[in-house]
Amino acid sequence: MTTTAPQPAVRATGLRKSFGDHVVLDGIDLEVAQGAVFALLGPNGAGKTTTVQILSTLIRPDGGDVLVAGRDLARDPEGIRAAIGVTGQFSAVDDLLTGRENLVLMADLRHLGRAAGRRRADELLARFDLVEAAGKPAATYSGGMRRRLDLAMTLVGDPRVIFLDEPTTGLDPRSRRTTWQVIRGLVADGVTIFLTTQYLEEADELADRVAVLDHGRVVAEGTPDELKRRVPGGHVLLRFADTTALAAAAAVLGDAPRDEDELTLQVAGDGGVRALRDLLGGLDHAGVEVAELSIHTPDLDDVFLALTGQATTVKESVR
Repeated sequence: MTTTAPQPAVRATGLRKSFGDHVVLDGIDLEVAQGAVFALLGPNGAGKTTTVQILSTLIRPDGGDVLVAGRDLARDPEGIRAAIGVTGQFSAVDDLLTGRENLVLMADLRHLGRAAGRRRADELLARFDLVEAAGKPAATYSGGMRRRLDLAMTLVGDPRVIFLDEPTTGLDPRSRRTTWQVIRGLVADGVTIFLTTQYLEEADELADRVAVLDHGRVVAEGTPDELKRRVPGGHVLLRFADTTALAAAAAVLGDAPRDEDELTLQVAGDGGVRALRDLLGGLDHAGVEVAELSIHTPDLDDVFLALTGQATTVKESVR
């Protein structure tokens, strides 16, 4: 019995867009699995926001085919709009309204009906920990609270695909981490997230797959770990119990850099299973025991620099 692979939540083939003589997207292909987080990275001006605007029906492409939530962009943009949610870089929150009023307004725009819309607003206020602030004007909210309210407004229509265009820009590290928890919760509920971000830690923390966009083309795609292995600089650090074991390992491994004080050898490699098996097998065959082992791979910042020739716009650890 054959099984049919599930249809991707988002698929774009040969996507093109120009503004005048400036080519923004030069025939890109993207595919996002259902219930996954897909991160699109790229330097400023690479076309990330344009991609989101096309996929979410805000602007039309010049060429290419797009399917979102099983709907064809050219034939059924209304169907796509009914199935998605969009949160941009700038909040859609109305500062003059309270948090609850913002949600009720969105429910009215979604034609949920008076009673159903108010129930949905209350559910989302509870889910996003905004019950105590529900009656306060949104103008009094902190940046993190505004972002949570903005995401809650996106969820009023219960979308199955959500586009988040740099959703944590300008947030402090604690608010950014809270937003990450919200995104993980959405994915646990089966929602698909298409994310653009300028924080590489964000992509590393959240994304199942990452695509790097540069000069209108996708220059690399894979899991975060797959992309890191493409960049030179990865190594395995071996630590030994004493200088005798260190010397014996050095004799086996040749010119691997060694640190006599730390009793370590640094062996170039990507830390893959087969390479580790061969490395440890060779030492074991020589009767050398390794006390500790750690794998060091380049981070996404290194990947970004290697692929685009530019440093990332923002690199900030969230602790």
